[in-house]
Amino acid sequence: MTGLILAIDQGTTSSRSIVFDSAMRLVGVGQKEFTQYYPASGWVEHDPEEIWQSVVSTCKAALKQAKCDAKAIAAIGITNQRETVVIWDKNTGKPIHNAIVWQDRRTAGLCEKLRKAGVEKTFTRKTGLLLDPYFSGTKISWLLDKVKGARKRAERGELLAGTIDSFLIWRLTGGKVHATDATNASRTLVYNIATNQWDSELLDILRIPAALLPEVKDCAADFGKTEKSPFGAEIPILGVAGDQQAATIGQACFEPGMMKSTYGTGCFALLNTGTDMVRSKNRLLTTIAYRLEGKTTYALEGSIFVAGAAVQWLRDGLKVIGKAEHSGELAAKADPTQDVYLVPAFVGLGAPHWDTEARGAIFGLTRNSGPAEFARATLDSVAFQTRDLLDAMKKDWKPNGAKTVLRVDGGMVASDWTMQRLADMLDAPVDRPTILETTALGAAWLAGSRAGVWPKAKEFAKAWALDRRFKPEMEEAERARKLKGWRDAVRRTLSEA
Repeated sequence: MTGLILAIDQGTTSSRSIVFDSAMRLVGVGQKEFTQYYPASGWVEHDPEEIWQSVVSTCKAALKQAKCDAKAIAAIGITNQRETVVIWDKNTGKPIHNAIVWQDRRTAGLCEKLRKAGVEKTFTRKTGLLLDPYFSGTKISWLLDKVKGARKRAERGELLAGTIDSFLIWRLTGGKVHATDATNASRTLVYNIATNQWDSELLDILRIPAALLPEVKDCAADFGKTEKSPFGAEIPILGVAGDQQAATIGQACFEPGMMKSTYGTGCFALLNTGTDMVRSKNRLLTTIAYRLEGKTTYALEGSIFVAGAAVQWLRDGLKVIGKAEHSGELAAKADPTQDVYLVPAFVGLGAPHWDTEARGAIFGLTRNSGPAEFARATLDSVAFQTRDLLDAMKKDWKPNGAKTVLRVDGGMVASDWTMQRLADMLDAPVDRPTILETTALGAAWLAGSRAGVWPKAKEFAKAWALDRRFKPEMEEAERARKLKGWRDAVRRTLSEA
């Protein structure tokens, strides 16, 4: 076999590597979970070395399952958990500290200090983002301040910093390439999405030396070649995108007005706004959807911090289900007369509230509430939060009055019950594709199209195939009542309520 594409999907809880053939079919998969570290309340870390080993081992496993060697791989595409940051030694490649994960809230105090200094509008105008611990910039600043000697070493040019894609590129190329793509750069708080450059004013505010940061390339570009040692041959790295943007590409959301939502650990909805850099008035994010051949396409994004993580809480914390996929079956057994609401603010609330201090709460419990009601409330919370994002997006941007159809992906969308509930709460169709590995597929398309073995965007979009469309079935009065109850529950949960 030739013309194969290897996609590295480095996620929050596991690394996956997938080999696709020239017909864009999955022919080999490797997956490995890695350790989550919680050194303090609200802190989340990963060991970069463990991530690196998981990527190498899953690539080898995928190649083995595909029954091919590295010489058959035309190109590698990388997609990654966004905003998670590593700083490493420029000479040895050794990280100076664990990676600080996107979920981590340790820089909430710094964000508040910057807000009080009146600079949030400057950050938002240039980056499309809000001052929140979610983003990479304050994490880098924290590492430089808290790791002994780090700031002086950075100023001497001894260190490099980047999101996980940059760390993997540097390792794969044997330290020859320090690069990222425009989508990952756009999530750092220090990248100007209008000029497509690192912003010196923002770097100065966060006291981040520019020399730390990677070169920013298009999503489909030459990111160097892997060394021969990991896989047995040099392989060009030709595509990179942050996971949510990669999923947008994998869902073929190339036209303005198209929207996708990924349901993994969190939930991330992106609405393609084309060349319009829409400034949200409803606390959504303006971000880069992708940059191809020097042309930037923008998106509005709503970020929900806890989606699948709430199902994991049902499984691992409450132990009311044995496997995550059982949540829909249990939710279907819930008492329809009970209105139980879970606000899963385990690490604060994301868009459109952006409340760092909010914490999770459950409302409406009765003596008869049990595991089924908890399961339904958990899955409902995902649908309710998505509705909040959709409402905010509609206020910010109206694509020719067309009705929204949501394309979905991620681990949660395999549940028919959950997807039907989502359609009911959105009062809009929900489309589930035949290929659910859309994040990896997006990264693969970037690399494959650049390598010339996969079709260009228009032909790729034609290959998108529908598995099932879920249409809303709930009565409007029932929907309105449930949404009113949800909004009341959120209001009571907010830190300034």
